[in-house]
Amino acid sequence: MPVRQLPEQVVNRIAAGEVVERPASVVKELVENAIDAGASRIDVFTDGGGRRRIGITDDGGGMTAKDLALAVERHATSKLDDEDLLQIRTLGFRGEARPSIGSVARLSITTRHASEPHAWALSVEGGDKSEIMPAALAHGTRVEVNDLFYATPARLKFLKTDRTEAEAIREVVRRLAMARPDVAFTLAGEERAPVTWTAALPGAAGRLTRLGDILGAEFRSHAIEVHAEREGVVVAGYAAAPALTKANALGQYLFVNGRPVRDKLILGAVRGAYADYLPRDRHPVLALFVTLDPREVDANVHPAKTEVRFRNAGLVRALIVHGLKDALAREGRRTAANSGESALSSFRPAFTPRPASWDWRASPSAPVAPMPSFEGSAAPAFTERAQAAFDVGAPSADVRIEAQPVSDLVDRPLGAARTQIHETYIVSQTRDGLIIVDQHAAHERIVYERLKASLAANGVQRQILLIPEIVEMDEATVERLLERSEELASFGLAIESFGPGAVAVRETPSLLGKTNAGGLLRDLSEHMAEWDEALPLERRLMHVAATMACHGSVRAGRRLRPEEMNALLREMEDTPNSGQCNHGRPTYVELKLNDVEKLFGRR
Repeated sequence: MPVRQLPEQVVNRIAAGEVVERPASVVKELVENAIDAGASRIDVFTDGGGRRRIGITDDGGGMTAKDLALAVERHATSKLDDEDLLQIRTLGFRGEARPSIGSVARLSITTRHASEPHAWALSVEGGDKSEIMPAALAHGTRVEVNDLFYATPARLKFLKTDRTEAEAIREVVRRLAMARPDVAFTLAGEERAPVTWTAALPGAAGRLTRLGDILGAEFRSHAIEVHAEREGVVVAGYAAAPALTKANALGQYLFVNGRPVRDKLILGAVRGAYADYLPRDRHPVLALFVTLDPREVDANVHPAKTEVRFRNAGLVRALIVHGLKDALAREGRRTAANSGESALSSFRPAFTPRPASWDWRASPSAPVAPMPSFEGSAAPAFTERAQAAFDVGAPSADVRIEAQPVSDLVDRPLGAARTQIHETYIVSQTRDGLIIVDQHAAHERIVYERLKASLAANGVQRQILLIPEIVEMDEATVERLLERSEELASFGLAIESFGPGAVAVRETPSLLGKTNAGGLLRDLSEHMAEWDEALPLERRLMHVAATMACHGSVRAGRRLRPEEMNALLREMEDTPNSGQCNHGRPTYVELKLNDVEKLFGRR
């Protein structure tokens, strides 16, 4: 078959396959055009999940008749002053969106520029352009796309249900609304009730208001401000405290120079920053905005402009990790304090209304025989034999009420220890409430931070075992452990081979005290089986430290004396990130006295 030049209509449809993937792609391109035109309000309407109709109206600068004629031609754009693709300061720049949409749908554009006496209108159907006609419009631009993919029916088969496509459109508008809190957005359609996000004030407060409107009040209450700057790169935004997580990474919104992106480098940096706070199967919720010189980032690496490439990727990653870690350390105890509402909801009793025609004789508690007389001596119901049913044995923990706590301890952030219940939880009293501490989770964080500090300073102190402990495991597990023996040795755990299927433990970290070496090695081997070889050494070492901390901390079921409980509380106050253990669980819950009084109807 000879080589031939493809017709223009076919070329446009091929380009549309890259740019116009689904109705949400059309909305993204047209809303970005409205933002670039300086719009302060953008209204989006869809019908049939965007398949039947998409309408976008803005109050931007509009276009003259001459510009409108060029706007539907391929590679025609007003956003590049010259041919420098490294100086892009707008969301769009290729000039492919409108001609691509017009080649596969019925496109109509009505626009009015301030210098024109009236508006102008133009339509494109299946790539065929009409004449420019006078029209009525006060200002800005109105774009309508009808019968998407009617010119390429095969593409319709790959679209999902109207509800799914409508949700994809909603997600696109949400991301663009987060990027520009100064622009008001309205999203309406047959598939949903209208949603309006009003324009917010400039600055961090306005950004948090917009994020709260989109992500919900729960995110606003957990939000921690993030800000870091170095060598012209600025990372700003808000990240949720570790108490608010999701089962996937869909709650992570990332923007580079105002452009919503899905960048693996940034996602990896976020994961690394939260590594000490969340379990492996949970993901943080955040919105981060990276701002840098346009010459330092390439936005022209993906047809839909959803990916970028940084010139100095290491700097961007380090700045994100640094900014997030600083913010989380600064608000380290908010995690537990903010979980009081969920704890209170567990206390609230669920009363069942009693029917109006209640007959006490039908109650299961009604006596089956006449009540005994109380004349004379005490009733038989109060004899020792009858009371034996209420004997629950010795208390499971030290629940004696301590003497009135010292005033200065009550004023401390975690208060003064009052008692221990179920040999697991410490109850302390503060000036305006009470705190319940999980002793194992709290001490686990303390030991973990000590291990990290020792490793960073001069290495972890070791204790040599008088008699090496021999741990038997299968050969594959033994090989896995021996391959990582140097990493384990950096934490004071010295192991060596002891024949097939056995390992000899000669030294253990002194911080752990007396520990179960067999259980520790088995847990370590399970975690190592999940490690990727590409996982950075630092991350692998932190996994080792987390596992060791779990084994070396105070276990649930151990009775603590009052002085031990208070010592644990004081250590928590001096330990960074003590609001949660290194598995992401909260270490304590704080209940304000006002909330407790509300439970009992005292307020």
